[in-house]
Amino acid sequence: MASRNGSDASSLYARTINPQFVRMLRVLGFDRVWARGEGEYLYDTEGTRFLDLLGGFGMYALGRNNRRIREALVEALDRETPGTLQLGLSELPALLAQELLARAPSSLGRVLFTSSGTEAVEAALKLSRAATGRSRVLSAEDAFHGLTLGSLSACGCEDFTGPFGPLLPGFDRVPFNDLEALERELRREDVALFLVEPVQGKGVNLPEPGYLQEAQALCRRYGTLFGVDEVQTGFGRTGTLFASERFGLEPDVMPVAKALSGGYVPSGACLFRTSVFDRVFDSLEHAVRHGSTFAPNDLAMAAGLATLRELDERELVARSQRLGERLLELTRPLVERYEVVGEVRGLGLMWALEFDEPKRGRTSWRLLERTQPGLFAQLVIGPLFHEHRILTQVAGHKLNVLKILPPLTVAEAELERFAAALDSVIARAERIPRAFVRTAVRTSAHLLTGGPS
Repeated sequence: MASRNGSDASSLYARTINPQFVRMLRVLGFDRVWARGEGEYLYDTEGTRFLDLLGGFGMYALGRNNRRIREALVEALDRETPGTLQLGLSELPALLAQELLARAPSSLGRVLFTSSGTEAVEAALKLSRAATGRSRVLSAEDAFHGLTLGSLSACGCEDFTGPFGPLLPGFDRVPFNDLEALERELRREDVALFLVEPVQGKGVNLPEPGYLQEAQALCRRYGTLFGVDEVQTGFGRTGTLFASERFGLEPDVMPVAKALSGGYVPSGACLFRTSVFDRVFDSLEHAVRHGSTFAPNDLAMAAGLATLRELDERELVARSQRLGERLLELTRPLVERYEVVGEVRGLGLMWALEFDEPKRGRTSWRLLERTQPGLFAQLVIGPLFHEHRILTQVAGHKLNVLKILPPLTVAEAELERFAAALDSVIARAERIPRAFVRTAVRTSAHLLTGGPS
C-alpha cells in the first residue's frame, strides 16, 4: 500500500473524491490525515495522538483495530471460506443469526443480513409494507435513519432531506415523545410501521418515561408494526446490549449495524418477528424477495461473532453502564457552573451536552446564532481538538449540542481528562470575547460560501 504524507493525501482526496469536504475540514482546522488507530486513540501522520470520542459515529464500540476481531478475520481468511454465496449456504451466517436472536428481545425470530445500517432500515421499510399490506410509514421528527432514499424519507432532519426531494410518498412524521400525535396517525389504520430510535442520535434526545412502552401498545392496538432502530444504540452503547432491553420493549422489527462490524467489515442486520418475516418470504417462489449482494459474507459474520464474544467476555455492556454513570457524574455539575450549559444527558456511553443562551454575553451569543445556528458548540469542539487533542462532534447540523460516542473500552481516566478539558474550554468560551466572535463569523462565512480553496 502506497504511503503519502498528509499534504499529498489531502490533495489527492480533494482531487478524486470530495473537494468541499476537504475545504470544510481545512476551515474548521480538522484537516488531519490519520495514519493509525489503536483502541480509543488516533494518530496523525506526524505521530500526534488524539483521544477519539467520536468513535466512527459509534462503529468503534470495541475500539479501533481490536486484536481479537482481527484474529477472527485472519482465521476466516486462512480457512479460505467461500465468502458470499448467492446460491448455497455457509455456516457462519446461521451461527451469527443464532447468537443475535439469543440476545435480542424474545419477540424476534428471524435475521436478514445487510451491508449497512441504512440498508437494514430499507429492509425494515420494505418488509413491513409487504407484511401488512399497508403503505404508510411513521417516524419521529428529528429522527435519523440513514441516507438512501427510503431511509431518508423516514428521516426528520431537513438538512439531509432538503436537496433530494421529492422523497418517497407515504412517509409522515410525528413529534418525538408525543403520544397523542402518534395515536392520531395510527387511528387511521393505514400505517405499516412506526420506526423510532429509542434514543435519538441527533441531539441524544431521551424518551420520556413510558413513551416507548405506550407507543408500542398503540401500535399493537391499531395493527401497526413497532420498529426500534438500534443501529446506533445497539451492542452495549446505552448500558444494555440493546436499548430495547432497558425499556422493556418487544419490537416487531429491529435494524442493527455499526458496532456489529467490529469496526472492520461493513455489516448490518434487520431482526424481525417470525410472523412478519414469514408473511413476506411465504413460498418457494418468494424465497429471494429481498437480499444484498455482499450480505451475508463470511468476513462480516466472523467479525460479528467476535464482537459478541468480546462484549461478553470483557463484560463491556456493564462497563458501558458504569462508565456512563461516571461520565454524567463528572459533567452534570457544569450545568450549575456555567450559564451557557443548559443540560447534560445520556445513557451508557451515548452522551451529550446542550448549550443555551446565557444572560451574560447574550449579545455575542445572538450574533453567533444569527450567523449560523449551533456555532457556539463549534467553538468548544475546536479547542478540545487543537489544545487538548480530543476528537468530539456536534450532534447535528445547527444544533448547539456536543456529543460523544466513545469506545466501550475507553479508560476511565480518559473520560476524566475529557471532563476536565471540557470544563476548561467552556470557562473560556462562555465569555465569548469579541475577537472570538469575529473569528467565528469569518469561519462560518467561509463554510457557507465555500471560502477560498
